[in-house]
Amino acid sequence: MTKRQVEVPPEMQAVIDETIEYVDEALSRRDTATAVGEILADLFGDTDAYARYQNGESLPPMTRLRVRSYDPRNVLVETEHWAEQALSPLQEAKCVRYLWAGFDQSPVSHNIAFALPFRQVLANHLFAEAGDGLRLFGGIKIQCGNNIHMGDDVVVHNDVLLDDRGQLCIGDRVSVADQSHVHTHSHHTVDQTDVTTFETILEDDVRLGYGSMISAGCRIGRNAMVGAKAMTLGDVPDHHIVTGTPAKSVKVKPGWESVAADVGPLEDNRERRSLPTTFPESFEEFDEFGRTLSPPSSVSSRQ
Repeated sequence: MTKRQVEVPPEMQAVIDETIEYVDEALSRRDTATAVGEILADLFGDTDAYARYQNGESLPPMTRLRVRSYDPRNVLVETEHWAEQALSPLQEAKCVRYLWAGFDQSPVSHNIAFALPFRQVLANHLFAEAGDGLRLFGGIKIQCGNNIHMGDDVVVHNDVLLDDRGQLCIGDRVSVADQSHVHTHSHHTVDQTDVTTFETILEDDVRLGYGSMISAGCRIGRNAMVGAKAMTLGDVPDHHIVTGTPAKSVKVKPGWESVAADVGPLEDNRERRSLPTTFPESFEEFDEFGRTLSPPSSVSSRQ
């Protein structure tokens, strides 16, 4: 896509630069949860009420609930239940993810002159590794955040799921189209509480088409393309274009035929990328489903 360079007025750019620097410094030099609470209160025009709450002043119940919820320490998110994740780093990452999600609900998130550098700063503080030149658009759902390794010049479009319950490794110059899902964990077909995590890999120069789904443990090879609505259940070779559900290779990108493998079914190597299931600390277990896991016996099934 050919694009033209357009910029906001210089006065606005100066305000953007100042705000980005302020957020970066606040997340770097202060307690993360405290910084996030104050940034969110300011973002939604609630600084005065938040200050009254911090000073212990009386507030109406709903106002008190609202302003207390700016502080991520007062918020419970689903990922905190995942026992295979070490709780302390997960809760630290939760603070930045909470700011990210809150920002996406604010009016200023629609100004990409501010939103793109703002999310770059958040990625720098959240991801295990964040490259330069990231273009991260609205509505991206991030499961943990601290298990993402992302290279330079990556573009992730609107309403994408980046599941990093396992390990998610994204190379340089990767493009992920709107509503794509990239998974790093799966559930047992009978016991849904039995979760396996994987390493999922998107190599350099990968393109994921609109609404595509990458299953946990897949590797999408360098310069490969996954077509719109395709679902991978295996590895995509370098330079190949895959389509369908389950996806299969339909052609090699023109010009790369001499260095690409043959077109055909995708090789399933997901098992080799499964991660060991360990629980880093003791915890109180609960079963949210309470399903019967034993199949009926042969005797009872005939009665």
